[in-house]
Amino acid sequence: MEYFKCPKIQYEGPTSKNPFSFKHYDENALIEGKSMKDHLRFAAPYWHVMRNSLADPFGDGTALMPWDDGSKSIENALNRVDVFFEFLEKMGIDFYCWHDRDIAPELNDLSASNKALDAVVEKLNDKQSETGVKLLWGTACLFSHPRYSQGAATSPSADVYAYAAAQVKKAMECTHALDGLGYTFWGGREGYATLLNTNMKRELDHLAHFLHMAVDHAKKIGFKGAFYIEPKPREPSTHQYDSDSAACLNFLREYNLIDHFTLNIETNHATLAGHTMEHELTVAINAGRLGSIDANQGDELIGWDTDQFPSNIYLTTQVMMKVLEMGGLKSGGLNFDAKRRRESHDPIDLIYAHIGGMDAFARGLKIAHAIREDGRLSKFLKERYETFDSGIGLDVDVSKSTFESLEQYAIKSGEPILASGRQELLENLINEFI
Repeated sequence: MEYFKCPKIQYEGPTSKNPFSFKHYDENALIEGKSMKDHLRFAAPYWHVMRNSLADPFGDGTALMPWDDGSKSIENALNRVDVFFEFLEKMGIDFYCWHDRDIAPELNDLSASNKALDAVVEKLNDKQSETGVKLLWGTACLFSHPRYSQGAATSPSADVYAYAAAQVKKAMECTHALDGLGYTFWGGREGYATLLNTNMKRELDHLAHFLHMAVDHAKKIGFKGAFYIEPKPREPSTHQYDSDSAACLNFLREYNLIDHFTLNIETNHATLAGHTMEHELTVAINAGRLGSIDANQGDELIGWDTDQFPSNIYLTTQVMMKVLEMGGLKSGGLNFDAKRRRESHDPIDLIYAHIGGMDAFARGLKIAHAIREDGRLSKFLKERYETFDSGIGLDVDVSKSTFESLEQYAIKSGEPILASGRQELLENLINEFI
């Protein structure tokens, strides 16, 4: 049975009026020596495409999902796999991501849940072999069940901690069985509501040990995929330990995990942290630790994670400028951790939403490439720091200066003359391309 009533989405160019076409995403177009397809590495999230009912804090779900009978049966879970791969085929998306509890039901005990997961993983493996689609990354859902209401790897309960470890162990093994390119850790409830009842040091120590155990288990089972940490500052917790890129990097360095993890940065989480996506990517790239991207956007007027499809071309341009700057994503991709708006409840709206997101990032990629080719922005940036290319500035740059040498230079040179930052000029330059 066909659930998405449309043809396979093809590139037709900017002048096309066909809503079932890409206006900018031409997967075979070459940019800086790579195809758009290879630059962007789009992935679809199983949780939003197949499982999101479009409920919100004030109302029940509105999504029409005729393929889903609403049960927790393994048969229902297996049926979803066929529908999901129909969607991927229509969109031409080659990667996907999942939480364990999205693809298979959580049943009455861990052993039963594991058996259900095995059954669905077997079918996913068959569909991957049939279609060539790859698993970008898997992860365990350690935030939905009431047992995790006070955390998982940071829970005050050793029993909960052990259950979480067992769940991650199984999710890692399933990811490995599907030749997953990575595995993500998102601490949805790894934080606190109040410090009155929280031993932060002990919780962070436990979290670090949990991640070291994951590294050890990956070696044991032969999993060579990337490990990602996904920052988020708050919601549902008042404060989450993986609050932003800088906090994650500090944690990884402090606990000797930095060589084993990179970051999966999400735009909406950057917004909640009070940062721009450009900032969060820059922090990760500067440390050599950007691994993958959750491609969405948030609403600055709403105080929670709205997970909207990316439509802001300035945003997608900024993201792709950073991705091109680092030479492209290596193990990760652009995962649409985004959901339709509650009013867009028909299955076909999933198609429209992904077309828009893919075109937005294709435009961002083309614009970012054009800005780089133009060279004026990079020339300005180079010239702005040229006083550090020779003389006393070069001494600073290579860490050879001392307070004494800088004092002598300052006395001899007199009051510095500072060049303009030209922010408005550079904003005008960007607008030339957008």
